[in-house]
Amino acid sequence: MLGNEQSVLASDYAYCEAIIKQYSNSFYQAFSVLPQEKAQAVYAIYAFCRTADNCVDENDTIAAKTVALNEMVDSLNRFAFNQEDDHPLWRALRDVFNRFEMDILPFYDQLTGQLMDIHFAQPDSLEAMEAYSYYVAGSVGRMLLPIIASEAKEECTNVAVSLGIAMQITNILRDVGEDYTKLGRIYLPKQEMQLADYTPAHIAKYEVTEGFKLLWERMASRAEALYDEFLDKIELFDQDSRFAVLSSALIYRAILTSVRQNGYDCLRRRNYVSTHQMIQILSEATG
Repeated sequence: MLGNEQSVLASDYAYCEAIIKQYSNSFYQAFSVLPQEKAQAVYAIYAFCRTADNCVDENDTIAAKTVALNEMVDSLNRFAFNQEDDHPLWRALRDVFNRFEMDILPFYDQLTGQLMDIHFAQPDSLEAMEAYSYYVAGSVGRMLLPIIASEAKEECTNVAVSLGIAMQITNILRDVGEDYTKLGRIYLPKQEMQLADYTPAHIAKYEVTEGFKLLWERMASRAEALYDEFLDKIELFDQDSRFAVLSSALIYRAILTSVRQNGYDCLRRRNYVSTHQMIQILSEATG
């Protein structure tokens, strides 16, 4: 029986690993170097977040998105009472909670972030954007703490959240055009756009004005300050996990460089870090 249970669990983790491979090669490359038990835990957490994200992304109407997200909340509620669904994701996540000193609250925060996406409103200020960024990304940093900072969870909480927020700001700065054309959304804060004399009409026309560049750089500077907060505390993370979290941070930060090198055109083109650049970053991280 034990052998069968181990086989099922291996299959469950393989299910989660396939999800992170499909949706985020950069994260997969960074975290696959962790010891197996830790890597599998990261895969399960990523699969949870991606499944939550898909509740919003893969449904067309607010009603359908809400139904899907409510089902996810119900599943998490059952999980909280040790009555999880008989599904690879939830079985793998139960194993993670059994192996590590996990906190379920940031999992609920992640679902709150998805609800904010369903009822999206352009943030008024940089502070409002960062509050949203905590729920959809900073919460992930808190989820991962028991795995990657097992000896210093409390000391690392703020910097893990900072890293998540920095990554989300990076996403926003990378996807300005795509968010507008495909989703009809503007994540850039209203106040920042007003200061830059930059309007939705400019985005619709794919115009990279001098004001836009200044706006973009103000937000990028904030993201880079948050990356620096994380980098200053990297020694607090578990020794066997530092390379993975450092690599993911450096690879994501490099997206900002990519946008700059492409003349700030995040309106018509997809900016990314190439495989060659990833390899170079990973090589430098080990140096």
